[in-house]
Amino acid sequence: MGDNHWNRRDFIKGIGLTTTGLALSSCGITGNTGARGLTEEALAVEPLVKSQELEKPDITVGYVPVNDCAPFAIAWKKGFFRKYGLNVTLNREASWATSRDGLIFGRLDASPVVSGAVTNARIGAEGARHAPLCAAMTIHRHGNAMTMNQAMWDFGLRPWFEYQQQYGDGALEAFGRDFRGYFAKQPTDRKVWAVVLSSAIYEYFVRYLSAAAGVNPLQEFRVIIVPPPLMVTNVRIGAMQAYMVAEPWNTRAITGNEGIGFTFAQGKEVWLGHPDRLLGVMESFIDNYPKTYRSLVKAMIEACQYCSKPENRQEVAELITDRSFTGARPRNPNAPIAKLTSPGIIGNYNYGGFDGKDRTITSADRTIFFDIPDNLPQYPGNHSTFLWQSQSIWLMTQAARWGQISEFPKNAEEIAQSGWRTDLYREIATEMGIECPQEDYKVEPPEVFIDKIGFDPSNPVGYLNQFSIRANAPTQFFMS
Repeated sequence: MGDNHWNRRDFIKGIGLTTTGLALSSCGITGNTGARGLTEEALAVEPLVKSQELEKPDITVGYVPVNDCAPFAIAWKKGFFRKYGLNVTLNREASWATSRDGLIFGRLDASPVVSGAVTNARIGAEGARHAPLCAAMTIHRHGNAMTMNQAMWDFGLRPWFEYQQQYGDGALEAFGRDFRGYFAKQPTDRKVWAVVLSSAIYEYFVRYLSAAAGVNPLQEFRVIIVPPPLMVTNVRIGAMQAYMVAEPWNTRAITGNEGIGFTFAQGKEVWLGHPDRLLGVMESFIDNYPKTYRSLVKAMIEACQYCSKPENRQEVAELITDRSFTGARPRNPNAPIAKLTSPGIIGNYNYGGFDGKDRTITSADRTIFFDIPDNLPQYPGNHSTFLWQSQSIWLMTQAARWGQISEFPKNAEEIAQSGWRTDLYREIATEMGIECPQEDYKVEPPEVFIDKIGFDPSNPVGYLNQFSIRANAPTQFFMS
């Protein structure tokens, strides 16, 4: 009884902390004890663009307290916003829904949005507000993971790479057997997997993985929406059994930190090279403030380039531990300050576990901010901040597969073109001397997906029809 009371109090306390707005700007950060005013580095930057040349130099940009706020923190600290004539107020958002809705309702000028949010707002997918959102660049790729609770570990579930090591080509079947076996023994209220936003890539990954393993995600468990900072607490009190979120909230869960779960898989193990966050704006912002928009994209590209360099990553990991950003610092004052943020930024990622085994794997593709690591498929001129419209098409197939839209859009190419503005990105990047791919579409080869089923954007309906587990499969039709 005493423990349950403490957990509930901890949960309520967590809600209060995460719903407190922490505003940060180039004139000062309020609501916290972190950095204030312009840094010495920012003050030393000579503006390349004068503020008076921009239609709207004073803008408000949102961010969410996860690792991918790093480029926003760096753009502020290093003076990239100042370099391009911008006076940016960075506003800490409580969730990915408020980050998206802040754009739609005009509270924010720009903000990162989860992949899928732009196209699904345009197609009016279930769970997405209908609005003309746009994006011209990716903030980062990868940098997220799926966490499962200790009960799932005790039942026998293990990290995905261990299934591969033990079962080889039969890994998905073996995982599906364990996954279904665990949920089959749970009451309804303990068949829950949380994600950060409906109608977006994390929900799609959870459903895609489950279906690939032969487990119907529409029948065998529920998917709920929980803000990133509340994931760990909700698992602790039993509100859900698993979740998918961006770092550092997976690392925070493992043994040696909060000790409530382990990492089952990183998102890159479901789809290698997937886009995670986009820099979202409303279409009207681009139309009304074209010079301002160009300055913002340039500042963010430079910030992503800075975060991408290996020699800068420790600095980046430490910067975002500040209360102004993630506030993710270890409780042990003797632990390294970036213990929670560095695995996702530097790449020394520990999957955790409850058997004392070290499951740390070092990789260059943990979070991709700009340069494409060698283990990913290579394309001329490609870099992480470039958007592939074909990947927007894939996201639309998932909205159709899981019943968030009634059918795949007949004007999908037009939607991808208007939402993912590769035309603008090429213009802006060319002005910065950055080479870009000349095509907007590419085939995703089978080896980048967990089920080894490739994606050809020229035939999205054929791609959809090959999956037996989907919302509109014939076995799912019922007469009223």
